[in-house]
Amino acid sequence: MKVEVADVPRQQIDEALAQAKAVLPAETFAILDKIVCAYSTLVEALEGKNTSIRRLRRMLFGPASEKIRTVLAGQEPPQGGGQAPGGGGKAKPPGPPPPGHGRNGVDAYRGAQTERVAHHKLKPGDLCPECVKGKVYEQRNRPKILVRVTGRPPLAAMVYLLQRLRCNLCEKVFPARPPKGAGPRRYDASAASMIGLFKYGGGFPWSRLHKLQGSVGVPLPPSTQWEIVRDAARSLSPAYTELQRQAAQGEVLHNDDTAMKILAWMGKRREASMRERAQETSEGRQGEGPSPNRTGIFTSGIVSRLGERQIALFFTGHRHAGENLKALLNHRDQSLSPPIQMCDALSRNLPENFKTLLANCLAHGRRQFVEQAQNFPRECDHILGVLAKIYKHDAIAKKREMTDAERLRFHQAKSGPLMDMLHAWMQAQLAEKKVEPNSGMGQALGYMLKHWEKLTLFLRKAGAPLDNNICERALKKAILHRKNSLFYKTDNGARVGDVFMSLIHTCDLNGVDPFDYLTQMQRHAKEVRMRPDLWMPWSYRQAIAREPPG
Repeated sequence: MKVEVADVPRQQIDEALAQAKAVLPAETFAILDKIVCAYSTLVEALEGKNTSIRRLRRMLFGPASEKIRTVLAGQEPPQGGGQAPGGGGKAKPPGPPPPGHGRNGVDAYRGAQTERVAHHKLKPGDLCPECVKGKVYEQRNRPKILVRVTGRPPLAAMVYLLQRLRCNLCEKVFPARPPKGAGPRRYDASAASMIGLFKYGGGFPWSRLHKLQGSVGVPLPPSTQWEIVRDAARSLSPAYTELQRQAAQGEVLHNDDTAMKILAWMGKRREASMRERAQETSEGRQGEGPSPNRTGIFTSGIVSRLGERQIALFFTGHRHAGENLKALLNHRDQSLSPPIQMCDALSRNLPENFKTLLANCLAHGRRQFVEQAQNFPRECDHILGVLAKIYKHDAIAKKREMTDAERLRFHQAKSGPLMDMLHAWMQAQLAEKKVEPNSGMGQALGYMLKHWEKLTLFLRKAGAPLDNNICERALKKAILHRKNSLFYKTDNGARVGDVFMSLIHTCDLNGVDPFDYLTQMQRHAKEVRMRPDLWMPWSYRQAIAREPPG
């Protein structure tokens, strides 16, 4: 049915509202005024060319934050001694902002060069120019800090004008030798690293970097950018393969996936791509493939925790997250016990015929009640308050740097009774018919009760996480690429993206500079190919130090 839009000038609307205000009760007029204002605002927004469904939802329903103070904003607190809110609904306390909301300290500039500057007049041991009696000494651990940040193009170029000398008799030409560090190739390894960081770490499309470089006088066409990162990926692939082998040995494995596009696998090229897919033998994609009839394309993210290290892996293709996890676990040492697998409750995230200790994401269960907070404020306030305490306990365990066993005992003592009471309360809501099972609240309760054992594995197994947030944050790199670049063109392009994203995000998770790591990997490509296990983000500096000088 077509909806007729009333094309009425704003002046006439104001006049009609003024007439209505004179005859309607104040409460009735207030409702009418809100409806008319909302209608006018929506019509104006829809006429704008930049209006999206997301923007309309934000206008109608407010921000999408899941914090309790935002979810329950404007809701009445429980009455009659009911469960108190979880604390997120309280007003923001006065005082200075929390850490991380001001200027960066000098420790934040890990990639900056450091230079010690001597005093311009004095040196240690000189007489004090103020009192002319004492002697000045150096405060080595307390220098005055000056941070100077300069701008430069992402990729800079140097043009060398090499002098050429020509014999006037034999006509032999003698060009000057290039200076040390110039290198034989036009594009240095650092250029590939920077392009890879922009493209696969920051979501910069080829065309956007091309325009940026053109504006600073160092042209870099999209085709050239692709050729550079494609060639660099060959040097990085051994490390990507080794990361898969080590990730398979992890104690905890997070996995999830998101939709992706590969143009070569869509439309008329689909049949040819299916034939290519049947012949895939590349590392990390071996084993049984998906159904030939599957048309969906996904990027799977897997984050493995191996001791104190974390490894992020990306796989793009027709496989779901569970199928990629199964292919990864084929490299697992058979003597190891089954790993803990953290994912949401979708069956496609499970590795078929491979045993894992399955944990489900508590944040997914919590999100069900966030969505129902407007309709069931009291019930959701109670549930979200309990879950807030569980997360607070986990934050305390992390702050105190507890071992997995200590964290387990801490949760059993602090979080166990709360979760038991919450479980009994949820059951009572349905058993006593306080909540309709088919309502949104009833379905949220049913989800929690159905997956309760998997949602509470952290109370029974040391090292089990509460949620899958670390994997969802990792997948944001793929989502950012999809949002800005829209698609991969070929299967090879997707694989190059997987290699770069995996190495870049693994560096981020382990506090390693990805630019330096990618650059050194290319400059030591031969050594990486021979012993990739020595060239992981956490060990490559030691490998460089072991190399003989020269």
